[in-house]
Amino acid sequence: MDPDSESVPAAQEVDGSVMEGGGQILRVAAALSCITGAAVNISKVRAGRSSPGLRPQHLSGLQLVSDLCGGVLQGANIGSTDVRLTPGKIRSGSYTADTQTAGSVCLLLQVALPCALFTDASSQFCLKGGTNAEMAPQIDYTLKVFKPVLEKFGVHFDCDIRMRGYYPKGGGEVSVTVNPLKQLQPVTMIERGNITKIHGRAHVAGVLPYKLAKDMSAAAVRTIRKEIKDLYINIQALQEKDKACGSGNGIIIIAESSTGCLFAGSALGKKDKVGIEAAEMLLRNIRHNGCVDEFLQDQLIIFMAAAKGTSRIRTGAVTLHTQTAIHVAEQLTEAKFTITKCEDELSSSVTFIIECQGSGVDNLNL
Repeated sequence: MDPDSESVPAAQEVDGSVMEGGGQILRVAAALSCITGAAVNISKVRAGRSSPGLRPQHLSGLQLVSDLCGGVLQGANIGSTDVRLTPGKIRSGSYTADTQTAGSVCLLLQVALPCALFTDASSQFCLKGGTNAEMAPQIDYTLKVFKPVLEKFGVHFDCDIRMRGYYPKGGGEVSVTVNPLKQLQPVTMIERGNITKIHGRAHVAGVLPYKLAKDMSAAAVRTIRKEIKDLYINIQALQEKDKACGSGNGIIIIAESSTGCLFAGSALGKKDKVGIEAAEMLLRNIRHNGCVDEFLQDQLIIFMAAAKGTSRIRTGAVTLHTQTAIHVAEQLTEAKFTITKCEDELSSSVTFIIECQGSGVDNLNL
C-alpha cells in the first residue's frame, strides 16, 4: 500500500475464499462497494477455483466498476488474489469493457448494472467477449428471464446483441443502456401458478449445419413431452448468419407461468445431447413449486439487498451461489435475509422463501 494510506478510510474486508469461493464474491462485493461508497479489500480471490486469482473476465469487470465510480483499484492484475477498490462518485456515461477472450459479457453486465442504477442519467455500455459461454448465463437468458424479472424491482435496461461470440474465440458484442432509478422496489414472488407456455431458440453459427439446430429443438421437445403432455411447445431452429463470430451452437428453453414467473434450461456446444440437457434442466427447475430457477436466485440477491422494503421470493433448493451472495450482501449493507423452509401440500418438493429486509439505498444523484 502507499505511504499515504494513513488518510485512507478503513475498507471492509471480504474473504474471497468463503462458501462458493468464486468470481461471484468479487462481483457482488465490487458492485456494493460502488453503490454504498465504502471501500472493500477482497482477499483470497477465487481461492475455490483450479486457477485462483483474477482471470481476464473478472479484471475487466472490476475495471468497469472502477471506471463507473471514478474509483481506485489496487492489485488489479491477472492472477492477483488480493484486490482493493476505493470508490469515488458514481457517474453516468458511455463505458466499454472487453474481456479479449470468450469471458462472459453477461457477467460484465451483472457487476455493472446495479451500479448504473444509482447514477444521475442513463448510461451506455459496450461489452465485448462471449455472449454464449459455459459457466455463465447465456445472453438469451439475460434478455428473456433476468430482464423481465428485474423490471419488477423497477429496473429498466435495453440490450442489443450486435454480434454473438462463442468459446474459445469470443468476439461477441452487446450494447446496453441502463436507466437510473430513485430507489429499487421490493418484490414478492411466492405464488407460481401453472406453467402456461414453453418456447425457446436452438441456434447454430459458423460452419455448423442448420440440421443441428433442428435436431436440438426436436430432442428438447421430445424430452419435455415425456413429462408435460398438453402444452404447445415452440422452439425455433435458427441459423445465425451475419451476427455471429466463430462457430457455435446452443439452445435455451423458457417456461412462463400464469403469475409471470420465468424459468429456463439452456445448454451449449459440442455434445449431441444439448437439446436433451437443456430440457432436463428446465424440467428440474419447474418440478419444485418455486418462482425462480436455480440461476436467477443468486442474481436477485443484490437487488433485494438494495431495495427499500421487504422482498420475498419462493425458490427450490437454495444454491451455494445464493448463500454466498447473501453472505456478502449482509456483510456490506444493512440488509437482513432469512430463509424459511416450506413443506408443500401440493407436491412432494420442498421450497424455500428467501426474505430480505432491504437496506433501502437511495439514489443521491437523482
